[in-house]
Amino acid sequence: MSQVTNAEMKALVARIETLEAEAEIRRLQARYMFLCDTPIPEYGVKSDEERIELIMALYTEDAVWEGVGEYYDNQFGRAEGAAAIRRHFQGFWKKDQDPKLLLNVHYLTSEQIHVRGDVAEGQWVHCQPWIFSDGKALLRSSRLNNAFRKEPDGTWKITRTRTENVFVAPLQEGWASDYPTQSVLLKP
Repeated sequence: MSQVTNAEMKALVARIETLEAEAEIRRLQARYMFLCDTPIPEYGVKSDEERIELIMALYTEDAVWEGVGEYYDNQFGRAEGAAAIRRHFQGFWKKDQDPKLLLNVHYLTSEQIHVRGDVAEGQWVHCQPWIFSDGKALLRSSRLNNAFRKEPDGTWKITRTRTENVFVAPLQEGWASDYPTQSVLLKP
């Protein structure tokens, strides 16, 4: 049996670190989408303000959140820095929202994660059905091109969320039924 050289060991460690980074980024992106779902599936979260704080914990202070392309430029715009991103989410989940968002679920697919040391980018396609209190419903699909950074404490955080519309399709009223008003899936 041959001995592993220092170069081989370093290469193996680098490969493991890349795989671990990809797994952390995958969990981070999925957590973000999970927290954006309505009703929020995180058991015990009592308000959208609490939801927003959980989402903001996933972002760096210097992060950017932006909608790009002909459909999202005007709808979402660009928020630079944690305070601006927080305001973006506060506007999305405002208390007097009318019509009220009843259901919104994010499905991610077509994942690509590219790790380069302590930074990474990831691309996904996501689809999400929306149901509103006025009976309107739609299916939206977007492409995501997000960026991530490993912080000094070793945790990965989001440095950029960039989304571009693929399509928006109206759905007939009543296309879905029997959906919950709150999630208890994660109830202890």
